Amino acid sequence: MNRIDELIQQFCPGGVEFKNLGEIIISLKTGLNPRKNFVLNSTDSLNYYVTVRELNGIGVKFYDKTDRVNNDALKLINNRSNLEMGDVLFSGTGTIGRTAIVEIEPNNWNIKEGVYAIKPNRKHIISKFLLFYLNSAQAKSQIENKIVGSPVCSIPMVELKKISIPIPPLPIQQEIVSILDKFTSLEAELEAELEARKKQYEYYRNQLLTPVMVNDKWLMNGNEVEWKTLGEIGEFVRGKRFVKDNIVSEGVPCIHYGEMYTHYHIWTRESKSFLNPELATKLRFAHPGDVIIVAAGETIEDIGLGVAWLGESNIVIHDACFAFSHNLNPKYVAHYLQTELFHSQITKHISSGKISSINASGLSKATIPIPSLSEQEQIADILDKFDILVNDISEGLPAEIEARRKQYEYYRGKLLNFNGQLTAN
Repeated sequence: MNRIDELIQQFCPGGVEFKNLGEIIISLKTGLNPRKNFVLNSTDSLNYYVTVRELNGIGVKFYDKTDRVNNDALKLINNRSNLEMGDVLFSGTGTIGRTAIVEIEPNNWNIKEGVYAIKPNRKHIISKFLLFYLNSAQAKSQIENKIVGSPVCSIPMVELKKISIPIPPLPIQQEIVSILDKFTSLEAELEAELEARKKQYEYYRNQLLTPVMVNDKWLMNGNEVEWKTLGEIGEFVRGKRFVKDNIVSEGVPCIHYGEMYTHYHIWTRESKSFLNPELATKLRFAHPGDVIIVAAGETIEDIGLGVAWLGESNIVIHDACFAFSHNLNPKYVAHYLQTELFHSQITKHISSGKISSINASGLSKATIPIPSLSEQEQIADILDKFDILVNDISEGLPAEIEARRKQYEYYRGKLLNFNGQLTAN
């Protein structure tokens, strides 16, 4: 019998009671959207405006790109949210179910409308126990059944209050929290290590791929380079449109532009997706050695991401991408497309709106430093090692984080499954 079983026998031998969320909380409120209420990112905005992006599962994480509000707006938002330490945050619209706990006084931040502030009644439930349970498979299955709306989905607060929550005695809740905290602390340490390595990778990438002028010569890593535009060294072919519903399990290799952000990194020899051969003949291809470049996305930062295609056959590309054919080392080009130097050049050629985009003419004007082919290969090999460390899900830090996350999810499921120990409400 493990420690949790012992505590159950001691404190609730008849089983664990379940209650609706609304019965064990003091309040369920939400933040405020700008509309006519306030302006985001004004010159006097010093406070953070938290959206679903900042909810990282356990805590709130602020980013350089996190929106800001001024002091007057902060007061307006708090009049609605009444945000306090110990509240559990839950994203109730759009991406539903992201969570965080308010671990320090929210003196310089607050939440948007659609991020719910759940104020637990601590006589019944520990905040972090509630947070862990809301992330469990048992809770998520209930939440999914209460989601409404399309295309923007939400779970109404009145429905969220109906979610059934196990309420073991507080000593049992605390023991479960203590166990799960150990897993999340280890994952947090690995995440911090990964973040540090990413910054190191970005630093060396920019250093290795940014020439300096010495005695009227451009040098990069001590070697002389020449500058050329992408239009001088290659040509761009834009893909043709296909949708995710066209993707099949076997067929002609293809890359959908959305996969460029989630699946691919600097280069690949294998495709994640395939198309029916009949459809593929009507579309456009990248050839082995081409670099596939994202040409459209929701933000300016999405534009210009490149992946070198090193497969043995041609691959179909989406119409939000270009295939860039050239005579350089493909990995070298793909790494260069990640640099601040490259992005600073293409920004002025990007058209912004609901969708940001760039055309072939804009991309062709960007310049690239060109060392010898052997130097290109050497730089690519160095940066590949960093890329594997920070991005590869089969090895490196991401693989270790994923293993720890699965371990945490396994024990969370075990510890929070009280189905065999229920009592009636």
